Amino acid sequence: MRLYKIRKSKIDNLGLYAAKDIKKGSKIIEYKGKVITEKEAEESPKYDNGKAIYLFNLNKKYDLDGDFKFNTARLINHSCDPNCEVTGVGLKLWVYSIKDIKKGEEFSYDYGFSFDEDFKNYPCRCGSKKCCGYIVREGSRWRIKKKKIRK
Repeated sequence: MRLYKIRKSKIDNLGLYAAKDIKKGSKIIEYKGKVITEKEAEESPKYDNGKAIYLFNLNKKYDLDGDFKFNTARLINHSCDPNCEVTGVGLKLWVYSIKDIKKGEEFSYDYGFSFDEDFKNYPCRCGSKKCCGYIVREGSRWRIKKKKIRK
């Protein structure tokens, strides 16, 4: 039995939901795609930030392009209070649960976007109590809160 179902997401478009209760530390799904070089990612218009990108940095030289229908894991949305994380060994990436997940709960992970001048182009709609309003990695969210205070 698959651990997930595809359904309309409350966060964005489609999402993956737990088909049964899942324990913390469980391997859920592989994040599949095509291994490309950093140079290919930088030069190709396919990876223009004006559209959805399913790109993971694997190491200093390679990225994983997950923009393929066979990569069901691409449907997992960002959350500021995630229940999953993506970890890799070599050139493979897996999504693991970092909390116990109840049947029917949407899978999410922190997309890990850096805080830079473009952060306002990526609004977050996760709805969690920890949400800072933008898709920015956990370690940088304090910068957004600091900017809001200064306004």
